[in-house]
Amino acid sequence: MLTQENQRRWQLLVILAVIGFLLWRLSPMLMPFVVAAMLAYFGDPLADRLERMRMSRTLAVSIVFLVLSLLLAGALLLLIPLISHQIENLIQNVPRYVDWAEHTAWPWLQTKLHLDPRTFDSDRMIATIKEHIGSVGGIAGQVLGKVSRSGLGVVLWLTNLVLIPVVAFYLLRDWDRLVAGIDRVLPRSIEPTIAYLARESDAVLGAFVRGQLLVMLALGVFYGGALSLIAGLSVGVLIGLVAGLLSFVPYLGFITGFGAAIIAALVQYGDWTHVLIVCAVFIVGQLLEGYVLVPKLVGEKIGLHPVAVIFAVLAGGELFGFIGVLLALPAASVVMVLLRYLVDRYHQSDLYTEEGEADPAIHETETDVEVTVSTDAGTVKTETVIETPPREPPAKP
Repeated sequence: MLTQENQRRWQLLVILAVIGFLLWRLSPMLMPFVVAAMLAYFGDPLADRLERMRMSRTLAVSIVFLVLSLLLAGALLLLIPLISHQIENLIQNVPRYVDWAEHTAWPWLQTKLHLDPRTFDSDRMIATIKEHIGSVGGIAGQVLGKVSRSGLGVVLWLTNLVLIPVVAFYLLRDWDRLVAGIDRVLPRSIEPTIAYLARESDAVLGAFVRGQLLVMLALGVFYGGALSLIAGLSVGVLIGLVAGLLSFVPYLGFITGFGAAIIAALVQYGDWTHVLIVCAVFIVGQLLEGYVLVPKLVGEKIGLHPVAVIFAVLAGGELFGFIGVLLALPAASVVMVLLRYLVDRYHQSDLYTEEGEADPAIHETETDVEVTVSTDAGTVKTETVIETPPREPPAKP
């Protein structure tokens, strides 16, 4: 028969399962609410700080909203034309990259790895690349065409676009009241546990997720600016932003960006000077990340293992699509807090601390014996020696 405590646990599991099922079923329409909730959560500390300066909550939220909107608009106005130009430049230079691969990279690999030279077909590679580029453009055209032909699709898209700032504003304004309201309806028996888990989750989210997003942004700006202005790469901003975006998985952004930048430098300049400049940029970037950005922005909070990050992103995308990708890191951080709490509870449980019966064959009887030792200086020193009696040999049959 189930005890009252076990009944409460099963009820909690059922509630969590129902919430998970509803999130899965409603995932297509949750996009504006998820984005708005993330904006509200990340903007709440700044709003609280302004509120402590004797501002009203509405005024503080309005200032935060204005600052975030200006930053986002400025970033879009600056980056979209630049990235579009670099993507066009990359597409136009595809034949140069293929030519470099055919006449430089492939002969080198052939010499080092003893590969068959007939396995490289440059014409087929160019045709394949152009085909994929064309298919991407065709898919984008089909999507835009369907959206433009569907009045309902346009209305839904515009509605979602308008809902994000509206929902984010109200969530940010009423965030503290929402948290207090949830605390009031919690059963008193589990309120301390939920409050503890909420504080730990907030600390991890604040230190890891907020900090990691800032690290990604800083690395993207550094790599993009350095590769474009110092190394002089025509696709430097594009490579830098990709490297910064992928840096939430340790070393993935570095490896991807470094490899792409080396190839771009060899194709564009063909000398070792620019290759060395690219190497210097990424060495400085790694030092900046390891000794400045991560200690200052992420802190000493335990992050997620790289395998856990990759699994979380893939699982979130598979279950909930793009919303799952957005929620992958925050959800994985909260799951890490829950697992750490469960492990601590297990270490405090009787299952872990209960000791079995001692094996007399293993634990021998020990005797303390005092031994008097004479030193060279003539002093006498008494030591305590633990004497273990010899084990009896097993009886012969």
